Amino acid sequence: MSSKKPASLAYAEEFVSENEVTEGARRRGTELGATPVGPGAGALLRVLAATIQARHVMEIGTGAGVSGLWLLDGMPADGVLTSIDVDPEHQRAARQAFQQAGIPHQRTRVIGGAALDVLPRMTDGAYDMVVVDGDKLEYADYVEHAIRLLRTGGLLVIDNMLWHDRVADPAARDEETTALRDLGKDLRERDDLIPALVASGDGVFLAVKR
Repeated sequence: MSSKKPASLAYAEEFVSENEVTEGARRRGTELGATPVGPGAGALLRVLAATIQARHVMEIGTGAGVSGLWLLDGMPADGVLTSIDVDPEHQRAARQAFQQAGIPHQRTRVIGGAALDVLPRMTDGAYDMVVVDGDKLEYADYVEHAIRLLRTGGLLVIDNMLWHDRVADPAARDEETTALRDLGKDLRERDDLIPALVASGDGVFLAVKR
C-alpha cells in the first residue's frame, strides 16, 4: 500500500482553483477567525452536491460563506442552502459573498443563533445533504440532528475530522481531538450509515443515510 506524500496532498488540494469571489470570502473568513474549508474540501463539497443533485442543503457553521459558495455551485439552479451561524459578522460576510457571486437571494437562508437552539426546529427528513463545520465539542449533538434531518439516501458531511493530523495520533488527547476521534469511531459502527473518511483538507467524513 503506497503512502501519500506531502507534495501529492498539496497538489490535490490546489488541483481545482477558487474563483475571485471565493478567494475574497476566504480572506474575510481568515480575518474574522472563521477558518474556511480548503479548496480541495470545497471542490469535494461541490462534486458531492452535484452528484446527488442536492436541492435542500443544511450547513451548520456559515463562516464567511466559502463552503456555501462551493455547495451552491454544485447544487441545481433551484436548490436552497440553509446555513446556521451564531456570529452576526460571519453572517454578514457570507451574505456579501453570496451577493457578489450573483446568487439569487431566495437560494440562501442564513439563520442566526446557536445551532443547538435552531436545529430542533428543522423538519425531519427534509434535507438531501447536511454539512457540519461548527463548534467541535458540539459535533456529536449536531450529527444526531443532522441524521434526523436527512432523507433516506441523503449525505452527511463533517469537516475537520482529522483535526490538524491530531486524530490519527493516539498520543493527542486534548478535548477537541478526543471528541472528534470518538465521534468518527462511533459513526463508522452505525448500521444506519454507510461511512468513509477522506483525507482532503483537514479531513472530511462522509456517510450516506440508509
